[in-house]
Amino acid sequence: MMQPVSSRVMNLSQFLTGSSRRHPDDIGLVWGDAKWTWSEVEARSTAFAAALRDRYGMRKGDRLLVQSANCNQMFEAAFACWKLGCVWVPANFRQTPEDVAWLAASSGAKGLLAGAEFSDHIAACDAVAFTATIGGAGDDDYDTLVAAYADATVTATTVDRDDPAWFFFTSGTTGKPKAAVLTHGQMAFVVTNHLCDLMPGTGPEDASIVVAPLSHGAGIHQLAQVAHGVKTILPGGTKFEAAEVWRLIAQWRVTNAFTVPTIVKLLVEHPSVHDHDHSSLRYVIYAGAPMYRADQVRALDVLGPVLVQYFGLGEVTGNITVLPPIHHFADDAAMRIGTCGFARTGMQVQVQNAAGHEVAAGETGEVAVIGPAVFAGYHDNSEANATAFRDGWFLTGDLGHMDAEGFLYLTDRASDMYISGGSNIYPREIEEKILLHPAINECAVLGMPDPTWGEVGIAVCVARGDAPDSAALLEWLGTKVPRYKMPKAVVFWEEMPKSGYGKITKKLIRAELVARGDLAGA
Repeated sequence: MMQPVSSRVMNLSQFLTGSSRRHPDDIGLVWGDAKWTWSEVEARSTAFAAALRDRYGMRKGDRLLVQSANCNQMFEAAFACWKLGCVWVPANFRQTPEDVAWLAASSGAKGLLAGAEFSDHIAACDAVAFTATIGGAGDDDYDTLVAAYADATVTATTVDRDDPAWFFFTSGTTGKPKAAVLTHGQMAFVVTNHLCDLMPGTGPEDASIVVAPLSHGAGIHQLAQVAHGVKTILPGGTKFEAAEVWRLIAQWRVTNAFTVPTIVKLLVEHPSVHDHDHSSLRYVIYAGAPMYRADQVRALDVLGPVLVQYFGLGEVTGNITVLPPIHHFADDAAMRIGTCGFARTGMQVQVQNAAGHEVAAGETGEVAVIGPAVFAGYHDNSEANATAFRDGWFLTGDLGHMDAEGFLYLTDRASDMYISGGSNIYPREIEEKILLHPAINECAVLGMPDPTWGEVGIAVCVARGDAPDSAALLEWLGTKVPRYKMPKAVVFWEEMPKSGYGKITKKLIRAELVARGDLAGA
């Protein structure tokens, strides 16, 4: 077998360097009322890289933990890390100081870059060798460092395909977050694939708005924008405001956005959507969870044929399936209802049984994937790596089935399925039915312990106005699902707890159910 002559690949920082060379005076980044050209973003990133190298001794392979809300400094710091061959380790900025301290220790971070407002997080991470602040004071303030090292030069470090670039923390739905190691070669494929499958034809005349934390999927999405010289628009505040998003979309003629289904729902249901011109939008990309059919139809009615869905975990950096605009329909008769699309370009997807064999079309199993977008494994976690891979396939933990044409339908997370009276119950199927009720805005069904049936379903709902009677809702639902799938009880809350990325997560809902004592009468 012929051995590869070289495993060297492009350093990811070259995406920014290339756009700054081709479009030096074009606006590359907007944050609130502030603007930077591509050449300015490149210069600031280079200066911070020099500060990391010369002031703090950061070298190839060292890790920089980042605790920050979206801002230009966070955006620039990623490229600064990559220039040096260092690893960018962004945290969800809404996590507690204790959580972030755990991330610092588990990742082996040498330094911390943190917003000055996160003083408790900074204190909790006192074991790191150094801390630089954003919006702070003194010599360790980010902008002070950029000014001090403005004349320094940095040559991008040579990297191999499997050299780590990004520690992408999982959301920790089944325990402590794990650091998925994303590499320079893998990420170059991911960026190419995003541009190919999610937003073809995107280039320097386009603009992209960020409505999710840069620490996760939105950061991947913006890296793809940088690669093609597409300006990035960051809303000025840390709190999501639909009216501000629509105003910026109109102002900058935004052509693409990436977010999660719950945020799409909030955007299209907000009255301001009708106050601003959003005709420039070509791609509204949603991921992180499937979109409920009722929300999908509403978004198509309001925005037109611009929806793009993709399915992909952080470990595969979003690259498992895609459902482009041409396969989205408001008409149920035309729509493959429930699908998350077909395999991404260059990726292979299978639905497998417990023995690792591909199952027949229509049969439920675990979704597995192989291809260049699959991560290099979890950092310092051999047990998790052994569980996550089988015969070269990455096991997603998602259950689903595939039709004869290769369109994938997710049933649920394996961890969300529950067994009631010996039957497998997939909550999503029930949630879809409940959301057809005109009085229900949001819904989550969970399996909870029951002495008779093993587990029973509890439906947690948020009403659009006045909550309907629980018994009446169950009676209505009884005509739409088999008796054995019926939830035992319904509870109504004012709002649904969501993760730092705007997703409804069963882990948070389960904890809240217990805390509220809502299970007592179930």
